[in-house]
Amino acid sequence: MKLFPLRTIAVPLLILTSTLTACVRSPGDAVVPIAVAAEAAAPVPSHGLPLAVVHKSPSCGCCGLWVDHLKSAGFPVEVQDSEDVVPVKHRLGVPSGKGSCHTAEIAGYFIEGHVPAGDIKRLLAEKPDAKGLALPGMPAGSPGMESPDGTSQPFTVELVQADGTTVPYSSH
Repeated sequence: MKLFPLRTIAVPLLILTSTLTACVRSPGDAVVPIAVAAEAAAPVPSHGLPLAVVHKSPSCGCCGLWVDHLKSAGFPVEVQDSEDVVPVKHRLGVPSGKGSCHTAEIAGYFIEGHVPAGDIKRLLAEKPDAKGLALPGMPAGSPGMESPDGTSQPFTVELVQADGTTVPYSSH
């Protein structure tokens, strides 16, 4: 049995991998390209931002796009794929009716849904006595929910206070 040096197979494999793309399509949604593995593995400078641990379904394309949004904003991200993120939402205290498709944990706060990175950075700078931020549902035009034709709907990110009540935090 003849063994080949690693570079003999690694280089062609890298070239092949970098030319492939994949798409995820949800019923009624546009086709969304997914970053190739080589690009997704590239380190992103953290700019001193804390780690974002994102709990999401492994098959959710919009969640992956929101993760890309966080990375683009400088957050280091660890993805925890799970078929059932409801226990995470309960553990963190996401109020009933304020849920979305993914939940993140950042610096002791939860971030529920497609919250813009700018709002998260503001939360981290202000450090309110709160549980986190929530953007219920999946509003068109929010990070990860952009459409090719630019369709957008107004949305309000809510601050979930320490007692579980919510107040408007930012409007987009």
